[in-house]
Amino acid sequence: MIEIELDGKKVEITEGSMVMHAAEKAGTYIPHFCYHKKLSIAASCRMCLVDVEKMPKPMPACATPVTQGMVVRTKSDKAIKAQKSVMEFLLINHPLDCPICDQGGECQLQDLAVGYGASASRYEEEKRVVAHKDVGPLISMEEMSRCIHCTRCVRFGQEVAGVMELGMSNRGEHAEIETFVGNSVDSELSGNMIDICPVGALTSKPFRYSARTWELSRRKSVSPHDSTGANLIVQVKNNKVMRVVPLENEAVNECWIADRDRFSYEALNSDERLTQPMLKQDGKWTTVDWQTALEYVANGLQHIKADHGASAIGALVSPHSTLEELYLTGALVRGLGSENIDYRLRNAEFDVASGARYLGTSIAALSQLQRVLVVGSNLRKDHPLFAQRIRQAARVGCAVSVVGAAQVDWAMPVAHTSVAPAARWVQALADIAAAVAAEKGVPAPAAGTATPVAQAIAKSLLGGERKAVLLGNAAAHHARASSLLSLANWIGEQTGATVGFLTEAANTVGAQLAGATPGQGGLHAGQMLAGGLKAAFLLNNEPEFDSAAGAAAAKALGQCEMVVTLSPFKANMAFSDVLLPIAPFTETSGTFVNAEGRLQGFHAVVKPLGETRPAWKVLRVLANLLDLPGFAFESSQDVLVHMHADNGGVPAQVPSERLSNACQVAADLSAPAVEPAVAGIYQLDGIVRRATSLQLTADGRAAAQTQTAQETLA
Repeated sequence: MIEIELDGKKVEITEGSMVMHAAEKAGTYIPHFCYHKKLSIAASCRMCLVDVEKMPKPMPACATPVTQGMVVRTKSDKAIKAQKSVMEFLLINHPLDCPICDQGGECQLQDLAVGYGASASRYEEEKRVVAHKDVGPLISMEEMSRCIHCTRCVRFGQEVAGVMELGMSNRGEHAEIETFVGNSVDSELSGNMIDICPVGALTSKPFRYSARTWELSRRKSVSPHDSTGANLIVQVKNNKVMRVVPLENEAVNECWIADRDRFSYEALNSDERLTQPMLKQDGKWTTVDWQTALEYVANGLQHIKADHGASAIGALVSPHSTLEELYLTGALVRGLGSENIDYRLRNAEFDVASGARYLGTSIAALSQLQRVLVVGSNLRKDHPLFAQRIRQAARVGCAVSVVGAAQVDWAMPVAHTSVAPAARWVQALADIAAAVAAEKGVPAPAAGTATPVAQAIAKSLLGGERKAVLLGNAAAHHARASSLLSLANWIGEQTGATVGFLTEAANTVGAQLAGATPGQGGLHAGQMLAGGLKAAFLLNNEPEFDSAAGAAAAKALGQCEMVVTLSPFKANMAFSDVLLPIAPFTETSGTFVNAEGRLQGFHAVVKPLGETRPAWKVLRVLANLLDLPGFAFESSQDVLVHMHADNGGVPAQVPSERLSNACQVAADLSAPAVEPAVAGIYQLDGIVRRATSLQLTADGRAAAQTQTAQETLA
């Protein structure tokens, strides 16, 4: 540590830091545009010029290293004059069109121009004009004349997203930021460029010109998509979600969110929203009131229970549902006398776990890894924010190894790749285990061959200190998932690596804790989707798209006497008998448990649309109609407190004794032909599938083409 004097105050700062870092530590604001705490230093805008004693001219705070005894003045006449001169240059070519700029009201340039800009310009020549550019459905580059060449977007692509999609061409006043050869911006993290742009050059295409920033209310929420549990600020106008931006949380999502977290809100205002209960009568759908719909469901369940027994009733629930919704669904089904409930719709194997499967380490620890082995995951698309953290680790030397079905571009350095069809993943891990065993002189846990790639991965994992073996969505859904876990645990034990699942959905861990798995004698999801039920509850899912059964699920559920769909959308209409409109995450309160076991509660940010009701309320009223005890809850918080009544209160983190990736099953090297069921980045859940702009992206279009091809073959 060294000590400097900043505006008369003594500040201790790590040697090698910049003056800007010292100012941040001291709580002193220095105006800037190109500097961003998560990006490399460019020193291109010069707005952060400060007065450093014994220096003949002002120095950029972002690029001036601190030295022992340095004296810095950020508010002296010399510094202020330099900053005002830079502002004058920045405004020379800026169009000054604040009244019609979509960034107006939240523009860094606009804010700083108030304090550092002159009342009149000395520039009388014509301003430059930059041609409009179309880079895809998410980012608008219609007003690139406003760009001040801070290069934040360029550095973000290179350093955080891992793909240099934007760059600067030409020089001087002809310089401009653009994609090259007419490419679009296709990164799964691209929306963050909008946030970090300090002017109105990059704006949100779906949000563009729909509201002014001062008209919006800002409310906290949590992403309902992947297992990161990204923290969000949902911006609302006239009881309608208008925009979603990140809420900074260093332990979870830092200051970034994925595009599906940012743009999926479009589905919440779509025409596909279900706003009234509906019944199918004589093959036709009619809207009814809630009392009629719930009484119909209650009577139907009682008749089916009387005719076929409680074991004929079951629930297929989505891990994108809240903890409270999952718990109450299980309580309702079990109250009827059935143990048929499952969230594992895409699984091919249904092992009995001793604890909730989880990440095995903290999310923040991913950024600090030195060695990592990822099995059965398209990491970049399945978990964009986890991939971003591992990318940062790889940039400073982390050796990334992969076992997967294909060589996929993860936009990061990958040291070793074992490419094998899914049926051979268990053997691939057995080979790595054999290589580890040979290196350590211990017996191998299964018959494997220490192939060259297996040896390379083994040597990588045996080096370094901070290590992890991570099982992805395809590994969790694999027909030999327990064998993969068993071998991963052995490798982790021998190499000192943590072992965990990346976990698929926002509440995969929560679904396990809420008891959304079958009890003694209960049917699992595979059996229920194969036609094992007479009455089915579908909570927040569409089995055709959300299950391993695919189109066969519709045929199986069509044979039920009653199918009840609880969804925010008009879903499952081909085989459902009742549609109950339940609130999406923006219209209800609840809790998600992310991959590391962190409980994150959220409140409704808008009122429910039409006759939509929170699912926990619907389940409570239905249970009351069925005369089931234990459903006297007045709020979702009451449900959460009830769930943790034996634990002394609701914890912020799931207790470690309830989380476990232990596996007692010995590795089975037989090779089932079943391919794991994995959803694409923009097909993960019903909300994302209905987000128009996301479906127009390169990933969205590719998935649509694949689905069309599959339907044609079928």
